[in-house]
Amino acid sequence: MKQQRNILSYFILKASIIKQLIFFVYLSFFSYGQNDSLPYTLYKDNIVLYSDIGYSSAPFTINYDFTSDIDKIKYKNNFRTIIGLGICYKWLAIRLGIPLPGYFKPVSRFGKTIPINLGIDFTIKKIFCDLDFRYYQGYAIKDALRWNNSLNDLKPNEILSQQKSISVSANAWFFNNKDFKISVVGGKTGNYDKEVKTWYLKNTVNGFGVGNDKTTLIPQELTDSLNSKTSSSFYSAFDIGIVPGYAYVNKINNWQFSILAGLGGVLQSKFYEVNGNVRTAIGLAPRYDIRIVGGYTVPKYFVFLVTDFDNKSIRYNELVMRQSFYNIKIVGGIRFVDEKKKNHKNNKM
Repeated sequence: MKQQRNILSYFILKASIIKQLIFFVYLSFFSYGQNDSLPYTLYKDNIVLYSDIGYSSAPFTINYDFTSDIDKIKYKNNFRTIIGLGICYKWLAIRLGIPLPGYFKPVSRFGKTIPINLGIDFTIKKIFCDLDFRYYQGYAIKDALRWNNSLNDLKPNEILSQQKSISVSANAWFFNNKDFKISVVGGKTGNYDKEVKTWYLKNTVNGFGVGNDKTTLIPQELTDSLNSKTSSSFYSAFDIGIVPGYAYVNKINNWQFSILAGLGGVLQSKFYEVNGNVRTAIGLAPRYDIRIVGGYTVPKYFVFLVTDFDNKSIRYNELVMRQSFYNIKIVGGIRFVDEKKKNHKNNKM
């Protein structure tokens, strides 16, 4: 009987030790989760000075069976390299962009382009919102000597100084994982410390188009008398839709890289002009966009390559206008970081 009581006491003691051990492990795990719950480091309480250099462009094409050997016209805009200077601190971010002298392509072959790009973005919980306005005036039709006898090999492109392109868009991105922050992906407000991946939904509203005030959009030599759309001075559309996608970010040995890729569709109201009268139609259109950001980052500084591609299209039966808006730039910045304050801040979060 005494032996049984000793065995029972032994097991009670063991159970008590195991219980305390489990409690200790749980407490340790809980404390660790609290201190290391965020996969990124923020620098919003530090001044960040940065500079960027790059360019943006908005070429488009018109596809149609114009002749037996011409089924596509390519419109190219010229552009200047833009250098930007900016500062971030807490909720405030200011950037000034200045175009460098000269154009990227020869003016004699591609003319001059006037670009205007304005944008604003902000985040509300899991939703990232951005508003964009893009305007370009001045295009060249590439290799127009195929139908224009006044051109030659030295000047093969037809320059259209009044050719315009415009795009206004409003987007709301919902990320399923709240730890995915586009502001941190770009490097200026922080950097990631480990892998984060998530699916997202992008709700998008757009108004865009191309046109020419002086003549038909398609050269007179290629217009089709049996298709009035080829004689229009503009093609434009208003659309609304959803683009689901996948986002991924990771950092390995101070090299951070990320990609956002989405594919979806929009309901589109499209317009064109015939003899001064505006015609409308309703249809569906595909939509995809890609953002790639990558570079080197440490607490004191960062250098990133930032790119984004946005594709839009309008289909009028056999005639299709496709346009790509893209930005490519290198961004480098200095963070005025106090390591002690940074670590204290992250522990509090």
